[in-house]
Parts: sequence; C-alpha cells; structure tokens
Amino acid sequence: MTSPLMPKATAVWLVENTTLTFRQIADFCELHELEIQAIADGDVAFNIIGISPVETNQLTIEEIKRCEADRKASLQANPMERNVKAKNAKAKKILSPSQRSDKPNAIAWILKNCPEIMDSQICKLIGTTKPTIEAIRNGTHKDMANIRAKNPVAIGLCSEKDLDASISFSKSRKEKAEAKKAAPKTKKTAKAKKPAAKKTTSKKEK
Repeated sequence: MTSPLMPKATAVWLVENTTLTFRQIADFCELHELEIQAIADGDVAFNIIGISPVETNQLTIEEIKRCEADRKASLQANPMERNVKAKNAKAKKILSPSQRSDKPNAIAWILKNCPEIMDSQICKLIGTTKPTIEAIRNGTHKDMANIRAKNPVAIGLCSEKDLDASISFSKSRKEKAEAKKAAPKTKKTAKAKKPAAKKTTSKKEK
C-alpha cells in the first residue's frame, strides 16, 4: 500500500490516540517499527504535531477499532482512498492526498530506474512540471531529504502499460534525433563536392 499523507505526523497521532501496536502503525505509515517505538519514547518526532488519518479520510474509526481488537490485523486505507488510486491509473483526474504527496517519490524512481524517459513524458505520467523534475534530478528539491523512490505503478499514479509506452516513445524519439543529427553532415559533404566538380569542368571547356 501507499504511505499516508505526512507519514510521521500520522504515526504521531496514532501513537498518541490509539492502542495499535508499533508494527500495525509502522506497516500503515511505511516506517520502521523501531522508528515508531522511538516516537512513542519521545526520542524522535517530538516537535511534530500529529495529523489524524480519520480527518484526512484515509482511515475510519471503525478500521482503527478493528485493528485495536485484533493485534495481528493490518490497517486498510479508506475505500475512497483505494478507489481513487485504482481509477487514477486509467483516468488521471483526482488524486488522493497520499498520491499527491508521493509524486516526488515517483519522479525519483523514474529518474533512477528509467533514465531514458524524457522529462515531457514524466510530466504526462505523473502530472508534474519540468522544474520539479530538474530539482529532484539535481538534489535541490525543497523536500529532498524526505523523498523516497517509489514505483509510480505500485502507488497508482500510472499504469504499467503507460510506463512501458513512455519508455518506448522516448527511445524512439532519441533514435530519430540522433539520426537527424547524423544526416545533415552527409548532405553538406555531398554539396561541397558538387561545386568543385563544376569548376573543373568549366576550366576544361575553356
């Protein structure tokens, strides 16, 4: 699953307001169990204000209570959250809160694992801008310290078919561009030889 909007802030709220186990909170927030324990001990995130996943419509009170009663159960995101992710793979219209926050993570994944994809294609796949892509590529993004590469297919920002199509399109464009660069050089050489031949012929005629 995809981590919630602001994972640490969500973890702080769950630690302070529920009796969920460290493992349950860690799995839902995609954090290490030891990090959740450190939050509970006040060693880390003590200056972070907790955010309720219920208020952000990522969890329901019933789901929290279900997992509090069964320590082996895993928290399941709100159906609306899951549905938005599933629909977005086909029609990029409305993004869930966690998907919006995951855009930089998806960009980082593509830059690392599919460097051949053109920036224009990344913009279409993720719904981002070229300056954002460049900032992540150069490591100057304002939230660079918190960016973790995530497969855009796994988090519902695009389909595997769309990703493969972007890779094929980018490779094709690069091959055509390289071919165009090589073509003018050959033509220039041929044109340069023709005038020389004409001059030689004119001298013989005289």
